[in-house]
Amino acid sequence: MQVPESRNNTDERPVLTVSRLNREVRELLESGLPAVWVEGELSNLAQPASGHWYFSLKDQRAQIRCAMFRQRNRLVRFPPENGQQVLVRGRISLYEPRGDYQLIVESMEEAGDGALRRQFEELRHKLEAEGLFAEERKRPLPALPRRIGVITSPSGAAIRDVLQVLARRFPALPVMIYPVPVQGRDAASEIRQMLEKAARRGDADVLLVTRGGGSLEDLWPFNDEALARAIAACPIPVVSGVGHEVDVTIADLVADQRAPTPSAAAELLSPDGAAWRRQFQALSDRLTWLQQQHLGSARQRLDHLLTRLRQQHPGRRLRDHAQRLDELDGRLRQAWRTGQHLRRTRLGQARQRLYTGSPRWAIRQGVERTRELQQRLEGAQRRELQRRRERLGALARTLETVSPLATVSRGYAIIQRPDNGAVVRNAGDVQPGDPLTARLAQGRLECRVEAIHDEDASP
Repeated sequence: MQVPESRNNTDERPVLTVSRLNREVRELLESGLPAVWVEGELSNLAQPASGHWYFSLKDQRAQIRCAMFRQRNRLVRFPPENGQQVLVRGRISLYEPRGDYQLIVESMEEAGDGALRRQFEELRHKLEAEGLFAEERKRPLPALPRRIGVITSPSGAAIRDVLQVLARRFPALPVMIYPVPVQGRDAASEIRQMLEKAARRGDADVLLVTRGGGSLEDLWPFNDEALARAIAACPIPVVSGVGHEVDVTIADLVADQRAPTPSAAAELLSPDGAAWRRQFQALSDRLTWLQQQHLGSARQRLDHLLTRLRQQHPGRRLRDHAQRLDELDGRLRQAWRTGQHLRRTRLGQARQRLYTGSPRWAIRQGVERTRELQQRLEGAQRRELQRRRERLGALARTLETVSPLATVSRGYAIIQRPDNGAVVRNAGDVQPGDPLTARLAQGRLECRVEAIHDEDASP
């Protein structure tokens, strides 16, 4: 039973229902607190058939209930397990039916790389807002560099890949290596200092900042804010080739050009020597072809003049007329054969129309149609008769189920007044001494009320 809100007439105190209290607390939590990042250990993970996830996040001293709905958990890139450290982002809310304070999770990451990714996203948004990633500020690369400067580890696999690609594509292109560590605490600072040094010296007209693949922590020096600003301020065009194709760093975004791998960066910077040779060969071939075309045109002109001179001979003209006569004779014979075939075709079509228009054809079609309709009518009659029989049986069974006679046959009786046949349903409707009729499954009983007992009275 619901208890309505009430007020005491003397002190005017508002009284809230539990539902309203929980609703107002939920609205206060959802409107007063922004989205938050929470790190903790997964426990009590439940994944029902609805596709939603329900779990708890805990640390050594506390825990919080969480819910992550199907539309959001489809974006999670790993299978969650109990005991796993995760980093989640969500909104504080309250589950009204139980009054449980909970976190509605919108995204989930593994805790190790998750913190670094969060720092990466914060720096990316900051630099993007300042315009450091804008395409209009990026400079074009030279088509044929005078010298390429490579800022990388002198002993890593990246420099070997770069040198191999350059040697294959354009061996004459000079390369200057600026050695730096590409991993560790001081790597970002040393890369930035070497970049500024290369810019001051001006030995190269394009710089390549590169290293091989690795984990997010291994590539973290290339997500340094100071290094990103140094790349943006460098007066020499900078190409970034860090990690593999799936790895994206802040240096990649701020550089004038990003390459997915060190080898791809080398291909981007160096002209294709084989392509240049092919182009030179194509130009040489075209020049030779033009000369041959000019000489061929001159020969054709000479041959044309000689042909016209020979065509003026009378014997040539007689042969041409004889050939034309044979051609006209062949065309006349072909036209006659075509006309004969067309007339035979029209005659066959007329015979076919005469046959299909005959009354015998229409009568045959009518007989077949009548036979088909008669068969369909007989089948429909049989099905309708069967359906009505089944319907009648079902109605009979239903009538038998709801009939009062069926109830009486199980030992019950129908009590009626003898004067008007009204059914007595309540003991309070009769008085002691009233005559009654009891209808049984077999026969009737004439009765008289001796006493009346209430339903709850003791016998």
